[in-house]
Amino acid sequence: MGTIYQSIEMLSKEKGINPQVVIDAVKDAMLAAARKQFKGNEELIADFDEKTGAIQISAIKVIVEQVQDSVREISLPDALEYDRAAQLGGVIKFPKKTEALGRISAQTAKQVIMQKVREAERDTIFNEFHNRVGELVNCTVKRIEMGDLVCDLSSKTEARLSKREQSRLESFQIGDRVRCVIKSVERSGKNSGVVLSRADCEFVKRLFEQEVPEIYDNTVVIRACAREAGERTKIAVASRDRDVDSVGACVGMKGMRVQSIIRELRGEKIDIIEFSEDPVQFATHALSPAKISRVSVIDSNDRHMEVIVDDNQLSLAIGKKGQNVRLAAKLIGWKIDIKSEEEKRREVEAQMAQLQVSGAPLSVLIDFGLPEKVVERLFEAGIGTVERLGAMTPEEIQTIPGINAKALESIQYAVNAYYGPYEDEAPADAASADAPVASDAAPAVAEEPAAEAAAEAPPEPESAPSAEIAPEKEAE
Repeated sequence: MGTIYQSIEMLSKEKGINPQVVIDAVKDAMLAAARKQFKGNEELIADFDEKTGAIQISAIKVIVEQVQDSVREISLPDALEYDRAAQLGGVIKFPKKTEALGRISAQTAKQVIMQKVREAERDTIFNEFHNRVGELVNCTVKRIEMGDLVCDLSSKTEARLSKREQSRLESFQIGDRVRCVIKSVERSGKNSGVVLSRADCEFVKRLFEQEVPEIYDNTVVIRACAREAGERTKIAVASRDRDVDSVGACVGMKGMRVQSIIRELRGEKIDIIEFSEDPVQFATHALSPAKISRVSVIDSNDRHMEVIVDDNQLSLAIGKKGQNVRLAAKLIGWKIDIKSEEEKRREVEAQMAQLQVSGAPLSVLIDFGLPEKVVERLFEAGIGTVERLGAMTPEEIQTIPGINAKALESIQYAVNAYYGPYEDEAPADAASADAPVASDAAPAVAEEPAAEAAAEAPPEPESAPSAEIAPEKEAE
């Protein structure tokens, strides 16, 4: 039986777990097999003898004064027959014959043992690596499973580099040495364990820390990074020392530092830009290599800005399939709308056209003697300008609720008085403007105010007040 304990020790060393965890797993497995074999309501326990390696399954009963459940309880007199030292509240063990356990029970025990060992192994890996997330590690490709790489991270630990965490520019074979960053440590699930990545932004940051001493000693700080693996990376850096150029330190002499990182990324493009607290200036840098004409903040709360570029810079600012502006937006954390100068000019012209006043408001006729109640009735009918009112015939005006013949006269006088000064300056235009109101349907009403206004109005434009009096006299 001693060989069982030796096997447990070997398994513990192989998996890197505590032997006691394996022993507990074996005990739980034997209990599961015993419950399946004996099919009773008894409370079972397992005892492991390290010297002999034997596992004893026993049913226990609690010593009580009055037995309520004969399967789990025993009276004190009966307990004293088994153990002279028995006391109330104690337990009596009744050994079970483990030889009765069959093949199915043994298979159940094996499954429980493997499950417990895997759980213990996952816990061990999690405890070892969960504090190392974001760390750059070297590993070796052990096998390839449907595009995913299973790598040896250490002598006892395997890690997974999934296909989506690889750059499209890369391909690896079994035995290749790979540098990755630890992205996460999963405790449960199908792909539990250490998850590696070469597509994450943290991978690029760790490479810069290795290649640039100023970043390693915090003289230069990486403030933001945006990446589309295999295509392009934008990284924003800032210097804590006024005498140190953050961008120059990352590029290196003749670009040697950044070139070594590009080689590690299999030729991926890298834009190194200077970080700025000012979002406008930061956006100008982030959209490089395009030249920006101007940047305006649309909504600072929603972090929304508009960028204007020259027509010949628009495609460069947007980038291939929108990649440049998309990475810039991720980098600065703002929504960016890019427009060309021509597009912006057309937009402004359209807005100006909408803002142009379509005519004088109807309320100006109050100054020319039109009662406010009549103005309200016209407003309710959807007539908001003098030009709209002047284009209507008397019949159309009288169809408006609340407009009678007297109100119609007041409207005609007020409109003619409003256009009076313009008639003096441009008689032809004024006549054509007043033509719809002075229709053939009411010639006497329309001609009299016009003649009166023409007789009373002086040749100067300042004579508008005398034109206002005419409707009042007529109303009287």
